[in-house]
Amino acid sequence: MKVPVLDLAATHAAIRDELAGALLRVLDAGQYVLGPELEAFERELADYVEADHAIGVGSGLDALVLALRAVGVVPGDEVIVPANTFIATFLAVSQVGARPVPVEPAPGTWGLDVEAACQAITPRTRAIVAVHLFGQPCDLEPLLALARERGIALVEDAAQAHGARHRGRRIGGHGDAVCFSFYPAKNLGALGDAGAVTTRSSAIAERVRLLRNYGSPRKYQHELKGQNSRLDEIQAAALRVKLRHLDGWNARRRAIAGRYLDGLAGLSAFTLPRWLPFTEPVWHLFVIDHPERDRLQGFLAERGVGTLVHYPVPAHQCLAYAELGLAAGSFPVTEEASRTHLSLPIGPHLSDAAVEHVIASCRAFARGDA
Repeated sequence: MKVPVLDLAATHAAIRDELAGALLRVLDAGQYVLGPELEAFERELADYVEADHAIGVGSGLDALVLALRAVGVVPGDEVIVPANTFIATFLAVSQVGARPVPVEPAPGTWGLDVEAACQAITPRTRAIVAVHLFGQPCDLEPLLALARERGIALVEDAAQAHGARHRGRRIGGHGDAVCFSFYPAKNLGALGDAGAVTTRSSAIAERVRLLRNYGSPRKYQHELKGQNSRLDEIQAAALRVKLRHLDGWNARRRAIAGRYLDGLAGLSAFTLPRWLPFTEPVWHLFVIDHPERDRLQGFLAERGVGTLVHYPVPAHQCLAYAELGLAAGSFPVTEEASRTHLSLPIGPHLSDAAVEHVIASCRAFARGDA
């Protein structure tokens, strides 16, 4: 049996007519940038994530850049980021001229460790970026308290956490600004690159709106040095369709995760995901750890099971960040995770039979059938 990591074609096939109708509506309307579909999606997204404002932008990276600029990060500042994250979190800090200051995660749940963040604060720290990695919300309350106490901003990277909850409330309105990616593989994915910033602050929302559109509140009036990062009408229309299905898709992801947790429990050397008891993950990824990760990945591939490694080279060890001068061993928790993490197939259209094949294959490896 072939089991892909994610089957986007199956997801789109299930809502093909709805998507086609939405795209034709945009085509017939004749307005393709900053039009009614975007306005409607922004209202619907803000309502969904329990925020006051949502601003559609060109990508998840742009969302982070614009959010950092909107909360006042300027060249020369420092921004605390998790060491274990996709490099976009680092890149956003660099693109506003600030310095990313990586810190270790809380082992097991992989969220930003508040004590590590506290120790990393200096007089130049302007913001903390908390990443809700793999769809599991990190512990926001102590991070919010720390940010308020020190007078710095808390920006959330929720690229993998669409629909997740923290103490009963959806991710999207806790920090000063919350950034979403709608890259096609996300729980809520566009048909290309797209992103958004959500916030409860009218001032931050207005600043992001200006920055995404050349710093312009109206044509040929430019109040800020902005950029072109506008979520287009086609993507907005597609996302409006998909947003209506998101809770159902997330429920299926939870069911699959639950089956994995039951089926893989107790396997020797397999470490299964953990999450904070007051959070509701959305399982963007189902990431296990194994000391022989590469051998396990090869064994699963032989049985037709697709897997991915997130992230094999930590951002601080990439050539792009050699300037930070962080040698191997600087972040042992993150670096160990890069050698042991393995993402199993998960997605709303993964069949029960496929899930059972993944479990059976992992159990065969644990038995020593390899």
